[in-house]
Amino acid sequence: MDASTNIRPDKAFAFEVIEKNTRAIATLGDAIFYFAELGMQEHESARLMTEILAEAGFTVERGISGFPTGFLATCGSGTPVVAMHTEYDANPNNSQAAGVAEHKAIVDGAPGHCEGHNVNAAVMVAAAIAAKRAMDKHGLKGTLKVFGAPAEEQLVSRPYYVRDGLFADVDVAFHDHIAGEFKTEYGLLQTAAVNSRFTFRGETAHSSMSPWQGRDALDGVVLMDMGLAQYREHMRPTMRAHRVITDGGDQPNVIPAKATVWWCFRDVDADGARALFEQGRRIAQGAAMMTNTEVEVEVMSAVWPTRGNQVMAEIVQRNIELVGMPAWTADEVALARAVQEKAGVKPVGLATQIGRLDGPGRQIAASNDCGDVSWAVPMARLQFPSNLPHVNYHHWGAGVTLATSIAHKGAVVGAKALAASVLDIFAEPALAERAKAKFKEELGGKVYRPLIPADQKPPVELNHALMERFRPAMRAHYVAERPRFV
Repeated sequence: MDASTNIRPDKAFAFEVIEKNTRAIATLGDAIFYFAELGMQEHESARLMTEILAEAGFTVERGISGFPTGFLATCGSGTPVVAMHTEYDANPNNSQAAGVAEHKAIVDGAPGHCEGHNVNAAVMVAAAIAAKRAMDKHGLKGTLKVFGAPAEEQLVSRPYYVRDGLFADVDVAFHDHIAGEFKTEYGLLQTAAVNSRFTFRGETAHSSMSPWQGRDALDGVVLMDMGLAQYREHMRPTMRAHRVITDGGDQPNVIPAKATVWWCFRDVDADGARALFEQGRRIAQGAAMMTNTEVEVEVMSAVWPTRGNQVMAEIVQRNIELVGMPAWTADEVALARAVQEKAGVKPVGLATQIGRLDGPGRQIAASNDCGDVSWAVPMARLQFPSNLPHVNYHHWGAGVTLATSIAHKGAVVGAKALAASVLDIFAEPALAERAKAKFKEELGGKVYRPLIPADQKPPVELNHALMERFRPAMRAHYVAERPRFV
């Protein structure tokens, strides 16, 4: 759409800024794609993002809430206070070559972006820069806060930010996330979850010569697994419980003195997720009793279900309609269809129409740690079209587009819609008050309280060993060009 046609001057200017920086937006997203850093280890990604924001005139605070790769970039002053926040972490064993319609790793077994958080980061940074420049040029008052949120895939950082008061003065918030569509929603959208590690401790012994002298920690893990398997019969249909054994001992001729299992418990609301976690804790204690071991429980993260505010969603929807869909080439559509066929889904190509704002939205089983923000302040989530319809995240097919023209075009329209939505709040502060009034109505008296313990510290060591194992080989694929926003 022609940015000069029947839109406010501040939005038109923001769109011009974004158009001038399409190469920088693409380069930033591609750089983070090839960094492919796991949660809590996004050092290169966070460094690049914060350097760019500082160069654009933001005041940057790094290491917020004890997260080495978390940050807060701020510009402006006074009210309203608008927050933008997103994630930039990758997943283990998801390395995938961009633009290749088959399963092909960049580095075998390495982490990779197969959801698109690299593009999330590029959209947020670009929208923040465009909004700031429009605020400066057109004299819009207020404060813009840009939050970098590590380890979304492990649902870690934003509940800590909310618990620690970083959103206490925020009026409204925007979250951007990649999709195969261009849309927004309101209502309850995702589920609550509790991520927790259960570490069983016993005593070593020779497994064949004197096993009676040992206390097998791995037996505790196995019996906990069996107990939860039996409990599944009594779980509500909305509940989910899944796990990985992260430490099962060293070798079979030594009875393990230590074993750890990582569980994720989910339900449609915080109370249900908390109740399921407590049942898991009781089962773990029973398993420890049966195996003469001890069990330690660590809550790594715990999130409320994501919700969207109706007034905020309506603001975003208007700007999605203003910006419109990208124009796809025949080659881009062909690539999309080829990947969809390989992934075993309907080969529909790429979305050509914007999504309708129908609500309330459908609550899905997945979770996102932005949920806590959405219970603290009115929030909208903008989904922009840089990935493939119907291809599930964390599958190799969801990594194919993420450093291609499909991702680049989707990022441009996403950044425009996000910047325009932020500017609407600054240009018409009454919108924030309307959103807050609707927010109070939507909560219906429900009181938010963090699921994470008050004294819980971030798991800063998470993914360190795995990331360091692969980083040297991955470094050879880093993008040489540095993004330059003009």
